[in-house]
Amino acid sequence: TSVAPLPLTEVMGADDAFPGDRVGQPVTVAGTWLSDATVFVEGREHEGDDGYWMVSPLLLGDGAAVPVVLGWVGDPASAPATPTGAGEVEGWLQPPEGTGATDEDPDDDVLPQLRIADLVQLVDEDLYGAYVVARDGLAGLPAGDLEALPEAGNLTALRNLLYGLEWWVFGGFAVFLWWRWVRDETRPAEAGTEPADTVAS
Repeated sequence: TSVAPLPLTEVMGADDAFPGDRVGQPVTVAGTWLSDATVFVEGREHEGDDGYWMVSPLLLGDGAAVPVVLGWVGDPASAPATPTGAGEVEGWLQPPEGTGATDEDPDDDVLPQLRIADLVQLVDEDLYGAYVVARDGLAGLPAGDLEALPEAGNLTALRNLLYGLEWWVFGGFAVFLWWRWVRDETRPAEAGTEPADTVAS
């Protein structure tokens, strides 16, 4: 998240799947705001308060639009006007969400998650398979918070080392079993014994 920003079109194309190694990649996007497709995503916190993300698509020069999280708002009724005209944003690239939550009221502009499939019906243009969280917040809104990853535990390194050793133990055990089988199969029969099929007959 702290590397130099790249133009979105250099990171992925409009028809590309989200590149898994670019989560949180700083990107720049420039285009025209589609202000009539603004939505609010519920269940977002900011400094401990529940609220919404205000999201509006930005139509890029390649003819596709990317949803942009303008910022956080406590109540959609008090949200500022959506930016119009040309716009340029620097923010963090994020994959579309898929929590499985259902939209209880598909006719309003509030969504339970930021899923690209839910936005397709609101715009006529193609949509990128990603969204951008504006770094500084737009329209006077505080910036949307990226979900923080949990900190690594104190025993994480030791656990990873043991996992690595575990596979060597499994491999060694398999080699041991193979060696025992080969030894038993190639060992000459002891004197005075006959093969099992001869005795049975």
